[in-house]
Amino acid sequence: MAMTSRLLDTLHETAKDLADIGLISPQTMREFDAAGLPAIKPYSAEEIRSLRLRCRASQAVFAAYLNTSPSTVQKWERGDKHPNGPSLKLLDLVERKGLEVLA
Repeated sequence: MAMTSRLLDTLHETAKDLADIGLISPQTMREFDAAGLPAIKPYSAEEIRSLRLRCRASQAVFAAYLNTSPSTVQKWERGDKHPNGPSLKLLDLVERKGLEVLA
């Protein structure tokens, strides 16, 4: 895994150098950067509930950290709604770094 990370870092640094001297357009560099972002997995109702409980947060507190409503968190945990876009990214951050990363 470390080898892959070093290789990707080197590749990114080379692309950035090429962009700095004008051999790669800013748009191409943005696309290159976006391609290197990790994929965000979908979260099931049980995974969201489990994550919230691991954070020892009520639905209202969890919702406040995620900048959403308690009813939205309730619907996610029941499976009536599914998080998307920025909410998925925030859930991923909380899973990897803890709730305090959003404080």
